Amino acid sequence: MNILKNWKIHIIALVIALISEMIGIRKFNLGPGVLLFLPMLYAMVFGAIISVPRFNLLKKTEVNHASEVLGLLTMVLVTKLGIIIGPSLIKVLNAGFALCIQEIGHFAGTVILGLPIAIMLGLGRESVGATFSIDREPNIAIIAEKYGLDSPEGHGVMAIYICGTVFGAIWVGLIAGFLATLHIFHPFALAMGAGIGSGSMMAAATGTISAVFPQYKEEILMYAGASNLLTTVIGIYFCLFVSLPVTNWLYDKLSPILAPNRHKKEVLSDEVK
Repeated sequence: MNILKNWKIHIIALVIALISEMIGIRKFNLGPGVLLFLPMLYAMVFGAIISVPRFNLLKKTEVNHASEVLGLLTMVLVTKLGIIIGPSLIKVLNAGFALCIQEIGHFAGTVILGLPIAIMLGLGRESVGATFSIDREPNIAIIAEKYGLDSPEGHGVMAIYICGTVFGAIWVGLIAGFLATLHIFHPFALAMGAGIGSGSMMAAATGTISAVFPQYKEEILMYAGASNLLTTVIGIYFCLFVSLPVTNWLYDKLSPILAPNRHKKEVLSDEVK
């Protein structure tokens, strides 16, 4: 309850929210599409700035309190999504197959595309932990149990988790808004794609998609919430039994080709052990 009595972080959050809302939605043309900058983006940037230790505006304990409050507010968001999904359960069931196979898209984006790039950038076994999933909390648990967080795979999964926490919502919000303005994909498809297993990223993506398609706001929240839930539940087993074994197999195949020198060092290291 102490975190709820810390008025400083609540006042700062209120000021940031008011300033962000005053700035409002900003649109910038980018080729055939439009980048949407929403108040949530400004709020995250302002929050990141005032959290820099050098500025000494917030103590570490206050930053930790803010993180705990965020967890409570995420529960409110999930509850709201549940209320929206419930009355529209028939629509969700009708889209069940599309929602389930979306995990293939996550697999293609992280493993098929991300792994070769990670190897070429110089990552060793770290690339396995970094690219077998989007690396949220359940995925960290898988790597921690199998390899330990002090292992190269553990370093990889934690690095991407930190990057996702810091930049994930900003990036997903921008890319979702840009794709929505192209009007290539149906808003419901974009909503399903927004459910990648992260509440903050999903919120950022649905915010920008809803700004482009305000007439479908409720449906966008419904499909995104259902997608996020299925990704969290199904994604754990998919990552454990499909993504991680395939990522390991691909690493063994691609490493000698894309990073032969590093591969030789790894082989020698394994022989020494």
